[in-house]
Amino acid sequence: MNFSRRDFLKSSGIVLGSMPFISLADQFGATKVIKVGLVGCGGRGTGAVVQALAADPNVVVTALADAFQDQIDQTLLILNKKDPKRTDVPAERQFVGFESYQGLIDSDVDVVLLCSPPNFRPDHLAYAVNAGKHIFCEKPVAVDVPGLKRVMESVRISKEKKLNLVSGFCFRYSTPNREIMKRIQGGDIGDVKSVTTFRYGGELTLKERKSTWTDFEYQLRNWYYFQRYASDLIVEQSIHSVDYMNWIMGNKLPKVVSATGGRQSRSWEAIGNTFDHFAVEYDYGDGVKGMHFSRQQNGTESRNSVEVNGTAGFVDVNIMKNYNIHGTKAFAYDGKINNMYQTQHDELMAAINKGEFVNDGDFMVNSTLLAIWGKIAAYTGKRISYEDIMNSKEELGPHSDNYNWSMSPDATPIAQPGFKPFV
Repeated sequence: MNFSRRDFLKSSGIVLGSMPFISLADQFGATKVIKVGLVGCGGRGTGAVVQALAADPNVVVTALADAFQDQIDQTLLILNKKDPKRTDVPAERQFVGFESYQGLIDSDVDVVLLCSPPNFRPDHLAYAVNAGKHIFCEKPVAVDVPGLKRVMESVRISKEKKLNLVSGFCFRYSTPNREIMKRIQGGDIGDVKSVTTFRYGGELTLKERKSTWTDFEYQLRNWYYFQRYASDLIVEQSIHSVDYMNWIMGNKLPKVVSATGGRQSRSWEAIGNTFDHFAVEYDYGDGVKGMHFSRQQNGTESRNSVEVNGTAGFVDVNIMKNYNIHGTKAFAYDGKINNMYQTQHDELMAAINKGEFVNDGDFMVNSTLLAIWGKIAAYTGKRISYEDIMNSKEELGPHSDNYNWSMSPDATPIAQPGFKPFV
């Protein structure tokens, strides 16, 4: 089956309250209390903070931040059910509003989990890095190229400060994926000639509108359907598959990208202004191609796969199902499939305790760029070179500190290829 953090949280407090902590933390001999704060108390953030708590017996959750108090209340309820002794979040360390991330980061936490919608990520990451915090940073790290350039600068500073920066690109923390990658990098399939990734599934959960919500609040509660906050599905969700391709290609960027996409099953009158499917070609030159296909269409068949063709074999991966190499050096993974979401936090806390340095910044930037690049190629219907995409000036929304409750909702029109200009 396909497994995601969203699936992990569908039953919310019932599941989280009943799951035992299964962690690698006791192997690391931790002795120092690690104060953790969460920015973004939605489903993704709640899963992350529970996993941080499970990663080390000396972790204490000391602060929560979100635009909405009810989101904080829900996360706090789950944490108190899980481990009230290691949940220490009094009212004065519950930070609400668009500037709440600043109060949390300034509250003497050691580790910050950045899990708000990705339009806020560049500002949140910069503030955490400048404050010298260790960071878990959810994917994607930006929704547009100007935001991504700010992230690049934060990554540079984080390296200078020797800060641990673990990304939410969880496929890289999967044991079977690592086994497959070890063999690809070791030459078991020869030279890589093509990579094809699929991420097919249905639409995401829609939160029904309450009578007290403004149009703006309704959008924020359903942020993944709007360009301003999510960019689009290839950037917000199926970027995991794009990141797998980037991993295989050694973080090398293509020369040119072309794509198609649209809004086919979801009516134009329905919520949001994003597409429901993409097909992207990443041209690396010398005949090497990467292909990515994604969709969010109810009633369609799910698929979460990676296929790699090499000069001496090929790879066939179906996430959470099979991990195979065919060819002269055949391989079939038959070991345990770990909880990759948990492993991210286990390894972050272990690095902090050991005084080691783990920084995912370079690949989390490039994978986000690849997703944004594919989206813009599909929106415009143009072949876009590396030089073109790095000169994109399009900003999908304001910086975090310019958000306020009286601002207008996202009114960006649904893109029409051939009409949408490259900016």
